Amino acid sequence: MSQTKFLLSEDRLPTTWYNVVADLPKPLEPMLHPGTRDPITPADLEPLFPPELIAQEFSTAATVDIPGAVLDVYKQWRPSPLVRARRLEKALDTPARIYFKNEGVSPAGSHKPNTAIPQAYYNKQAGVERLTTETGAGQWGSSLALACQYFGLVCEVYMVKVSYQQKPYRRGLMETFGASVTASPSELTAAGRAALAADPNSPGSLGLAISEAVEAAVSSNGTAKYALGSVLNHVLMHQTIIGQEAQLQMELAEDYPDILIGAAGGGSNFGGLALPFLGEQLRGGRKVRAIAVEPASCPTLTEGKFEYDFGDTAGLTPLTKMHTLGHDFVPPSIHAGGLRYHGMSPIISALKDLDYLEARAVPQTACFEAGVTFARHEGIVPAPESTHAVRVAIDEALACKESGEAKSIVFSLSGHGHFDMQAYIDYFAGKLKD
Repeated sequence: MSQTKFLLSEDRLPTTWYNVVADLPKPLEPMLHPGTRDPITPADLEPLFPPELIAQEFSTAATVDIPGAVLDVYKQWRPSPLVRARRLEKALDTPARIYFKNEGVSPAGSHKPNTAIPQAYYNKQAGVERLTTETGAGQWGSSLALACQYFGLVCEVYMVKVSYQQKPYRRGLMETFGASVTASPSELTAAGRAALAADPNSPGSLGLAISEAVEAAVSSNGTAKYALGSVLNHVLMHQTIIGQEAQLQMELAEDYPDILIGAAGGGSNFGGLALPFLGEQLRGGRKVRAIAVEPASCPTLTEGKFEYDFGDTAGLTPLTKMHTLGHDFVPPSIHAGGLRYHGMSPIISALKDLDYLEARAVPQTACFEAGVTFARHEGIVPAPESTHAVRVAIDEALACKESGEAKSIVFSLSGHGHFDMQAYIDYFAGKLKD
């Protein structure tokens, strides 16, 4: 019988995270202080992050040990399955072999707990009492809410207003896990009040929600820290658990990816899958095509400039060298709220600039078409963000059909869409526009 699922036992769960910074052909440009524009020092980040996360952000070591307490929580759902999409292959009549790494099996339904758990752990170890954060679609907010619950921390989430309105069940999940959720922009911060004064009907953005969460943490007199769900080096490093598992699972499948695909908003999901494989390539191993997929309405990698910019709207965060559409850019109110970010991870941006990865921007209706096709053949409803990866995986499989090449395609199914059904209802009703 042909094998469909490639599963690792818990004793094969990776015990270190991989840090691609160790293998980059040239160092990343330093983050800059928002006031002085001098390179950031570890001390500059102390108002935002605990010591261990700051150390990881600056680390050039190839691996970092995963704490035992974090591994214990990971084992609730990790290793996650690698699945051969045989029914989709048959429906497409393609010679390609399509695999997906199913990150929707986590308690929060996405890949985000991979970094939420260690971030909460390290903050608890440092004596922090509460964490503030932002969220778009709610995958990150619900993941951090759960992580805070596990480690006894208070969680405060600023949720982009359009997503707060579009996704009440994500908000309900966060509240079930114990978090407080505030629509952003809000009246609780100076950044929020300024945005509302400029536009009382502002839909919000991830950049603005970051400003509110950072302001809340910095003004807490040290009782609160800030947690970020993507973009930064330590976040992408935590997510490499995905790609490291996939490497072992592809060995079980006696295969190796020709093409890696992931949706890209800030870069953590795509990086989590791709970086371990790209690391092999950087060390002289087998080459792989890595494709980062973003919304056509927020085309950071495909149309943004590679330059220094703030990570937030109000200019409170350090400046990073990244692909950016400008920190004051407010994306259209698409359903893929997790991809509505003006910037991109410095690591992903640098690899794009060095031509180690490709970027592709796709419109949302084509993504939902692909999501429906995937659901009807594989039985899993993808999150709106994940449909971007599904779209390009299908496109690459159809290209194989045209060329007759039997390539191996691996994509990250970053989360399920069970809390996003209104988006599918709108798609079926013809309400979604590109």
